Amino acid sequence: RGEGKARGGGSCSASSCGSRAFAAMAPGWVAAALPSLALLLLPLASAGLSGYFGTKSRYEEVNPHLVRDPLSLGPSAAESRLPAACTPLQLRALLRHGTRYPTAGQIRRLGQLHARLLLPRPAVACPAAAALAAWQMWYEESLDGRLAPQGRRDMEHLARRLAARFPALSAPRRRLVLASSSKHRCLQSGAAFRRGLGPSLSLGSDEVEVEVNDSLMRFFDHCAKFVALVEENEAAMCQVDAFKEGPEMRKVLEKVASALCLPVEELNADLVQVAFLTCSYELAIKNVTSPWCSLFSEEDAKVLEYLNDLKQYWKRGYGYDINSRSSCILFQDIFQHLDKAVEESKSSNPISSPLIVQVGHAETLQPLLALMGFFKDDEPLRANNYVRQTHRKFRSGRIVPYAANLVFVLYHCDQVKTSKEEYQVQMLLNEKLMLFHHTNETISTYADLKDYYKDILENCHFKEECELPKVNITAVDEL
Repeated sequence: RGEGKARGGGSCSASSCGSRAFAAMAPGWVAAALPSLALLLLPLASAGLSGYFGTKSRYEEVNPHLVRDPLSLGPSAAESRLPAACTPLQLRALLRHGTRYPTAGQIRRLGQLHARLLLPRPAVACPAAAALAAWQMWYEESLDGRLAPQGRRDMEHLARRLAARFPALSAPRRRLVLASSSKHRCLQSGAAFRRGLGPSLSLGSDEVEVEVNDSLMRFFDHCAKFVALVEENEAAMCQVDAFKEGPEMRKVLEKVASALCLPVEELNADLVQVAFLTCSYELAIKNVTSPWCSLFSEEDAKVLEYLNDLKQYWKRGYGYDINSRSSCILFQDIFQHLDKAVEESKSSNPISSPLIVQVGHAETLQPLLALMGFFKDDEPLRANNYVRQTHRKFRSGRIVPYAANLVFVLYHCDQVKTSKEEYQVQMLLNEKLMLFHHTNETISTYADLKDYYKDILENCHFKEECELPKVNITAVDEL
């Protein structure tokens, strides 16, 4: 794999990252010899796991009030009230698609694991394996990441809540600009969001379908440097690989193997993770507690969440500069539309695009939030600092669950002391106000916000950022 040093991430040399073999493990047949021990190893209940599903988390995990009432605006809505003299001019919403089915690759791995549990085994009591062998494998590869019915409801309900919160922007005859990634789940999410707006928004007879815009919603696919040096470079994920082989994952692996009465050599971190994610899918898609959940305790879930977060951190977050720098094309586009709205307002013209909604992926939102400096920990996430990261800010399930949304709201304010205060901005993540770094407040003048991000707005050029170095470098030194 070669050697290299990740930005702020310590050495990724072969000796420290990705090359360590599993230490000696206890035999996986202990539980087979002692059936009663297998029962003791299983958690008494699967409750408490749902907060650790990372990017496969339900939106309700970050907004629990929606479990009771999916149209409730929740306690945060009252906090966002501005002075009566402020009127919203433009709302720019970046959405992650709603709840989806597993990808074909995940379904294949689950099928492989399930098939092992159906093989003949010694005549000993193994309740966990028996329960999972009886579980019906209903996932088919044709589902391949498609939007689930719950995903459509996620989007429809989100649209109705945003319309209720910002009624002026979704009033009849206000223009909606709706764009999406080319992925089926995003296009369907966009259509569901449009339906959710219902009669509160009328586009007239010239209504168009969702526009596909991969250059903004899937900027990462168009960034050659990211694709070559992160996406397709195994060495870039050395911290993830090292954690898979580390003591925390080894403990979870041994425990699951013992519960399933399988030799530990027949499992690996990827198979254990797919079992854990099946627990998450069943909850998100069907709202049921899957028998797969019974394999894991809350402590196991924290370890598996960290594995997911490590991947997000090094592939989409702060691990490498190119992860976030590649999103500047989207960041600049947001401010170009805000600029246009400000100019139209100053000229007393109607706002041409009061409501702009774009549907993408967790991979769309996570780099953008990193570019803006949100959820950055003092210490990078690494394979060897799991315990020290217990209270980390970077928790992907809290940042980009299904239906995650980042909303910029531009206001025009009358009765202000200075002209600079006339245009102000708020940002909401998952319908909760965010504190701006430069003010430590939930509102900023538009001028101050632009000034704070001046370097990115003026000096981040997508083509130059994403150009591959002239020398063919495959290690992560270049990053």
